Amino acid sequence: MMRRRRPLLRAATVAGGAAVAYHAGKSVQGGRDQDAAQDEQIAQMQQQQPQQQAPAAPAAGGMSQDAMAKLQQLGQLHEQGVLTDEEFAAQKAKVLG
Repeated sequence: MMRRRRPLLRAATVAGGAAVAYHAGKSVQGGRDQDAAQDEQIAQMQQQQPQQQAPAAPAAGGMSQDAMAKLQQLGQLHEQGVLTDEEFAAQKAKVLG
């Protein structure tokens, strides 16, 4: 009877090791799936971030690019004589807020 127990013990040990390996593999795959989902969420947030920040990004001096372009255009119109000093000052005040 002693001989019979050893093969059963070996079979139980091998089967137990396989079960442990199977569950460890499932755990690793679950972690990989979770990491992939987090990476996807981060990528989506990074894509949304530049879209939200682009219009509000001030240039040097605290003015937006759009405001600087309008002031340059107003300055050119004033130099050409299209706008009077008063009109230029009024439009400039509107742009600067």
